[in-house]
Amino acid sequence: MSGEHDGGPPPGLCRDCLAPIEAGAEVDRCPRCGSARLLRHPEIADLTLAHIDCDAFYASIEKRDDPALADRPVIVGGGTRGVVSTACYIARRFGVHSAMPMFKALKACPQAVVIRPDMAKYAAASRQVRAIFAAATPLVEPVSLDEAYLDLSGTQAVHGRSAAAVLAGVARDVERHVGITVSIGLSWSKFLAKLASEMDKPRGFGVIGRAEATALLGPRPVRAIPGVGPKLDMRLAADGIRRIGDLQALGPEALRARYGTMGAWLAERAFGRDGRTVEPDHDARGISAETTFARDLEGVEPIAAELWPLCETVSRRLKKAGLAGRSVVLKLRRADFRLLTRRRTLAEPTQLAERIWETAHALLAGAVGTGRFRLVGVGLADLSDATTADTPDLFSQATESRAIEQAIDAVRAKFGDGAITRGRGFRPGSIRRAKTLR
Repeated sequence: MSGEHDGGPPPGLCRDCLAPIEAGAEVDRCPRCGSARLLRHPEIADLTLAHIDCDAFYASIEKRDDPALADRPVIVGGGTRGVVSTACYIARRFGVHSAMPMFKALKACPQAVVIRPDMAKYAAASRQVRAIFAAATPLVEPVSLDEAYLDLSGTQAVHGRSAAAVLAGVARDVERHVGITVSIGLSWSKFLAKLASEMDKPRGFGVIGRAEATALLGPRPVRAIPGVGPKLDMRLAADGIRRIGDLQALGPEALRARYGTMGAWLAERAFGRDGRTVEPDHDARGISAETTFARDLEGVEPIAAELWPLCETVSRRLKKAGLAGRSVVLKLRRADFRLLTRRRTLAEPTQLAERIWETAHALLAGAVGTGRFRLVGVGLADLSDATTADTPDLFSQATESRAIEQAIDAVRAKFGDGAITRGRGFRPGSIRRAKTLR
């Protein structure tokens, strides 16, 4: 974003040599190095919270390691019955995107080069990237292998330059030392930093200041607010609220009166406010799924009924990616939006829905207590190759569960996901002509 500053161009910096650009300077290129990659914004010296996302991470690593792929569309993912993990930007021009079934991706882009995921290689690159982040600030919160939040408040004196200039240096170092590119979002809240990082991909640097946040958010759909899932989106739409500007027009008091604590939370996000801080001890996610309830729930079993389909979803994603995980992570969000997480490490990696369910259900039983909840999620972290998972044992329950799930997977592969379900996943009226297996 850019704007006027005291009647002239706002201050800025060169993203290549990091030279500052004075406010009012009428230049299109850096006076020091001649680069046209100038970043200018009225609040550039004041903003310190960033979101950094590696561009098409898996595909970029594969292109880095095989220069012959540089100008070719690359898809990282499973076989013809798998899904797309990552598509490079060339493949995206043909409509290929993450989570797309592979057969659809190859129909859209038959000339694409398909590469199986190499998680060990991607994890090694992620560690290199994270080390560069850590050199910029100790406040780094990984979100996944390829993205993180950074808080650079208080680091200006250490580095002798603004947070924006330090971030531009981070991007330059990642390119030089890891061989991939990143996109950066700089703002004053996590929500807006994430949004800013998506504005100018790839190799972008988006900035959203306080003065422009309300106007920038207004035209966007309510679903642009992280945490607004399909069910809440439908509920808001039924009340005539489709865009963030509709929330802004109602205002905090009306939203709180209509939706309670959720309304207060929506009012905050509608104006870009987000009280979450960068948590450096936050674990990177593996493969996960979550759902926001149409109405707040209380008690273990009502929440557990929503948890089982998520366990199946995570299991399915693990199998399609050829991965397994050793740590089960349960996520709960209270009605007042406070977040609870629980984690348990298994004796060996798994990709079985039944083992994920058993562990997550036990964590749920120990975490719920009293109170109401609006969201549940489950995930597998500490990922590894699927060959390490669920070691067969003639007398083990895991072996029986594996055989049952293989049979279910075979039926679904032939007849569709709704063709068969376990008893705990059955919803009266929600499944037609489905075979039920207990």
